[in-house]
Amino acid sequence: MNRVKFISIPLLLSASIIMFGNSCCRQPEAIETVAGNPISELTGQALADPHLIAHGGKVYLFASHDFSIQSKSYDMRDWWVWSSDDLLHWNQESVLTPDETFMKEPSTMCWATFGVPMDGGWRLYFSAGPTQIGVVTAQTPAGPWIDPLGKPLIAEGEYSTDSRDPDILLDDDGSAYIVFGTFNYFIARLSKDGLSLDEEARPVTVIDPVGPYGKGKTDDKPSLHKHGGLYYLSWSGFYAVSENVYGPYEYRGTVLSAESVAPEFRPDRADLLFDRHGNFFEFNGQWYYAANDFKQPGRSPYYRDVVMGYVHFKDNGDMAPVRIDRTGVGQYDAIGEIEAEDWFKSEGASNAENPWGGFDLKLDSGGQAAYPNIHNVPADACLSLSISNNQDGAVLEFREGTPDGPVLGTLNLGESNNAGHYQTHRVALSNHPGTLNLWIVAKGDDSGVCRIDSFRFEPSCGPSAKTPQ
Repeated sequence: MNRVKFISIPLLLSASIIMFGNSCCRQPEAIETVAGNPISELTGQALADPHLIAHGGKVYLFASHDFSIQSKSYDMRDWWVWSSDDLLHWNQESVLTPDETFMKEPSTMCWATFGVPMDGGWRLYFSAGPTQIGVVTAQTPAGPWIDPLGKPLIAEGEYSTDSRDPDILLDDDGSAYIVFGTFNYFIARLSKDGLSLDEEARPVTVIDPVGPYGKGKTDDKPSLHKHGGLYYLSWSGFYAVSENVYGPYEYRGTVLSAESVAPEFRPDRADLLFDRHGNFFEFNGQWYYAANDFKQPGRSPYYRDVVMGYVHFKDNGDMAPVRIDRTGVGQYDAIGEIEAEDWFKSEGASNAENPWGGFDLKLDSGGQAAYPNIHNVPADACLSLSISNNQDGAVLEFREGTPDGPVLGTLNLGESNNAGHYQTHRVALSNHPGTLNLWIVAKGDDSGVCRIDSFRFEPSCGPSAKTPQ
């Protein structure tokens, strides 16, 4: 689907939240406020400059920390590490303070940071103010963190840029690269233990860049990720691509647009892409974008939150505009349409661009996709789906909690239709009202069973219907 809809959700009247894989009932009249963005509101803390990486079934969030809501300039006194296995509930793993590093004393300049699993443990790379980069080690993200060098990994004046805001790419062949800099970026392969550069850092060429300060300039805080054989270099929501990790990188566009960002996340007195300082990461096969936000009440450029949205890649390698809304990721709202490509976990499934430039969930035989924490589902709901059916006799099962959980409903898709032709199919479910953890499981004779564009929950199916669209 490629239509952006923003819905204002009523206040919570009463609700019982269920964790993924369990079930519970709730009064039918309950309407639950669905608020996953900004994620810092889950902890009541001012996280900023997010870098996230998935490892061992969890996502680890490495962040700077804006100290005070009263701040009139950047005041960051430590670095934080958080973790989550559902992108909704977060636990603090550790805190690193500057006196535990070569800095030796407290500082208000604990700028951007990033951690990665490396050489049997973890490495946390941090900005020691605006011009130096350090590294600490630990066995796990819980720490304790130790500075093995006792000096900067990249010192002030070593390169023709303000050496800050490190980002690490773990490439497919096991190599690790660090990219850093302000407007002028540098990149280098790291040593196997991550405690030194394996080569002299090289300047990164970006062809025809655009950034929050206009044409011809990038920004600080570069980020680097890889998808489909392409390397993506990004800065504050702008990005460029290359087939070579060293570049040159060709500017492609932005990952945020006025249409993709809900009004409550569009700043009043700043550019939409100012200080987004984003990061891209993959978890359970799904891609996500995390970025700064300071639009919420009481926030400012010096006291920020973190927001997240789903990332989808077009056939030509472009990233589609990321939807940033109140619901966020890892949960869904039955009051409105749910994009099928925004699953939380899948197997035998993938996302694919559809004929009108949006995206579908593509299911093979035996393929399955999970949508946990769907709030405000009516009892015995009618599930309405937009589907392109590619096989005669294909069946979709709708299960609760797990792919082998109770069957809530079954949909026989009937005869296949032409590829790219979508129909609305409806199936009556047997479900409790409230929060539903839904799995969609495809049964067919071969790969490419069907493609699902979107789905919604209705109070009743009424007469059986299959309406062309």
